[in-house]
Amino acid sequence: MARVHTERYRIEPGKKVKRERWEPGDTSGFSGSEDEARNESAALDRKLDQLQEMLYAEHKHRVLIVLQAMDTGGKDGIIRRIFEGVNPSGVRVEHFREPTPEDLAHDFLWRVHPKVPANGEIVIFNRSHYEDVLVARVHKLVPREVWETRYRQINDFERALAEQNTTVLKFYLHIDKEEQKKRLQERLDDPNKEWKFSRDDLLERELWDEYMKAYEEAIEMTSTSWAPWYLVPGNHKWFRDLLVASVVVSHLEDFRMKYPRLPKSERTAKIS
Repeated sequence: MARVHTERYRIEPGKKVKRERWEPGDTSGFSGSEDEARNESAALDRKLDQLQEMLYAEHKHRVLIVLQAMDTGGKDGIIRRIFEGVNPSGVRVEHFREPTPEDLAHDFLWRVHPKVPANGEIVIFNRSHYEDVLVARVHKLVPREVWETRYRQINDFERALAEQNTTVLKFYLHIDKEEQKKRLQERLDDPNKEWKFSRDDLLERELWDEYMKAYEEAIEMTSTSWAPWYLVPGNHKWFRDLLVASVVVSHLEDFRMKYPRLPKSERTAKIS
């Protein structure tokens, strides 16, 4: 099988992120055809199923996957496509919507702490604590000095997770404005998808350039050795799915997990 070059999409600490250098339609990280990519994705799905079961059984490691994107960027698609075959007992999806009054009465990470993974779990954040340096910045919900301070607080929070045996993987699904226009129109044209459409999406679309600047800076400031960002070209769904699955499977393989063995007294039990 052709190899997926995942490291070229990993943002190294301190690296400048300029969107002009990142092509949303790029598929050069995979040398094969689209059909070969789909075959590779199917093989990764089977491997992920096995690794996730082992993760759950061994009960030692924790995995946090952060998904961020503009509207229609593919967060739901990634979750549905990559994690459809795993054991739901060990995988949890958390959504972070508009903060409640209770959330706002605490620090911005207060609502995040209870959602992080426990031993043996994979938790997927569909949007995340990064909304507090993205939406909060673009819509001027807090002063600049507040959201700028949050970069350091996020890095400290994620470092603490990593030091407690949590692997943190962050993916920005990068589409361009024309692709978003196409996908929004598809929602309007398809009766089975129109429920996803909201006029609020159009209001956010008008702030595209402001969001791009916010994403660039957030990724630059918070891609660390303990919690790296991957900038995933998202215009082609088949490549997006292949790249994310490859990264996740690679990290799970690095755990070198084993199924736990029963004590000898249990293994010799007689079943009548």
